[in-house]
Amino acid sequence: MAVPETSLSQEPASHGGGLLSLSLAAVGVVYGDIGTSPLYAFREAMHAAGATHGGVTRDDVLGVLSLITWALMLIVTVKYVLILLRADNEGEGGTLSLLALAQRAMKRPNALILLLGLVGAALFYGDAAITPAISVLSALEGLTLVTSGFDSFILPISVAIILALFLVQNRGTAAVARFFGPITLVWFLAMALGGIYRMADDASVLAALNPLHAIWFLAGNGMLGVVVLGAVFLAVTGAEALYADMGHFGRKPIQMAWLFVAFPALLLNYFGQGALLLADPAALENPFYFLYPDWALLPMVILATAATIIASQAVITGAYSLTQQAVQLRLLPRMRIRHTSDAQQGQIYMPGVNAWLMFGVILLVLAFRNSSALASAYGISVTGTMVVTATLAMVVAYRHWGLPLWVSIVMMLPFLMMDVVFLGANMMKVLEGGWLPLCIAAAMVLTMWSWRRGVATVAAKEREAELPLETLLPQLESKSIAKVPGTAVFLTATPDLVPGALLHSLKHFKALHEQNVILTIVTADVPRIADQDRAHIEVLTPRLRRVTLTYGYFEEPDVPKGLMQCRKLGWKFDIMATSFILSRRSLRLSARSRMPGWQARLFIYLARNAASASDYFRIPAGRVVEIGTQVNV
Repeated sequence: MAVPETSLSQEPASHGGGLLSLSLAAVGVVYGDIGTSPLYAFREAMHAAGATHGGVTRDDVLGVLSLITWALMLIVTVKYVLILLRADNEGEGGTLSLLALAQRAMKRPNALILLLGLVGAALFYGDAAITPAISVLSALEGLTLVTSGFDSFILPISVAIILALFLVQNRGTAAVARFFGPITLVWFLAMALGGIYRMADDASVLAALNPLHAIWFLAGNGMLGVVVLGAVFLAVTGAEALYADMGHFGRKPIQMAWLFVAFPALLLNYFGQGALLLADPAALENPFYFLYPDWALLPMVILATAATIIASQAVITGAYSLTQQAVQLRLLPRMRIRHTSDAQQGQIYMPGVNAWLMFGVILLVLAFRNSSALASAYGISVTGTMVVTATLAMVVAYRHWGLPLWVSIVMMLPFLMMDVVFLGANMMKVLEGGWLPLCIAAAMVLTMWSWRRGVATVAAKEREAELPLETLLPQLESKSIAKVPGTAVFLTATPDLVPGALLHSLKHFKALHEQNVILTIVTADVPRIADQDRAHIEVLTPRLRRVTLTYGYFEEPDVPKGLMQCRKLGWKFDIMATSFILSRRSLRLSARSRMPGWQARLFIYLARNAASASDYFRIPAGRVVEIGTQVNV
């Protein structure tokens, strides 16, 4: 049965030169991560098999190659490229987009779906920390094949490259992003040529295309097969990126880039590594770099380093985008966002995320010291995210696409079962380093859960303390309240209650502005909102309006720009005659807190370090007045 297509209103033009240029860009950004997997995936899987069998055997080579081939075919090609790319939320993809789509399909908040989304988003941060570390290390380890004198320099060079990569983030990537696609395309072509060159040594390696070799390997090796399966999964890490980046490139360019460039190049390279091992088992030390003649080693190390930097850049910018979405969906506190490009809206830099991620990546490099050690920590976060994605996709297929329940289950359950098997295989590596991404994910889940719970607690406290707006409306027209020229805008999350800042203004100044606006910012469960649907005005009295500005979770709120839409609705907004009166909460730990003490303290810490409302909503500092309030949590 064909899968219904949802709206792709955000999908770029996908014909002629536009399709080719977008496909080339997708090669660099979308497939940078999975494109560097051949540096270590086949090697680690064969090391796991050879450790038990005492070396390289033909059955192991064909079994591992068959597992990699069919993992790429079923998980990446069928699950993501053919099915999940159609599960878009107004053209956007990724875990949080799928979460918003599933929540909308359920028509009411669902705690289990929310938890799945939190876990999926949190696991991404573990992946974001490990990917730059393992990619750069595995690329530079090729220097030891050029000359053994480089051994002691790999670690400091890796740290220097990673440090430089993070330190230039504040300058933006627009200037160099145009080279990502061509460089990665050259990387894929070089991988394909290396594979073809070595496949001439033993063309019988193509027998691994038969899935029976994968089945025989798993059936005949018991627990060893499960261990190898965990290493095989390294070949598909990065698959989640093609779904998450759908909004930037569109479905068709991503599909073309995979089917005509990335997938063939990866298969040719893996089969070349397999043929090399059949001809020369000693090449197991580093089968990727041994594909190439001696004269090509140094150029390939340089090209591999460039490819891993591009892959790392994609993960870093992905962390920015995910965090921005999480802030908009009220999963994390407001954070400072700097725009690094006037031409492209998506070019952002988040100093806090960048600093923590840089610290984590460098710590991983210094702690694990080589890519083989890091490979044990890799995979758990990605497999966990894939399990979440398959589960949410089942809900979307049933509730949003309207497919019968049995069809939704039959379509996604096989992929969910594969993801669970891969997750179980990777969980066997917990004590060898797999605990690391689990700890990162657990910390992020606790942070997001604590923030949501704290925000709900504060909202409940304020609802108890504040007055219903209807009770105050008759008093606002009293002649005893002085009029101040201009307009006052009061920001609040509860538009049916009197904002605390408005009450304090009446209490202390016995005055109100000539025009007053109660402003609420709402985040919709769609990526973007059209400008004509941005603002909604409700006139309560001649001096008081209630305004709602709605933004998609992919958008950055710009209150002055949003209020300009109100001119079309009858309110002549003039920012130079407007004062934005905000409440600055001072949070204190209550003896009768509704939250555990540790969670309340964490929430207070997050709130104190959140970006100010004026910065986040782009309100000019000269137009802001803040009134302090104290809330016990």
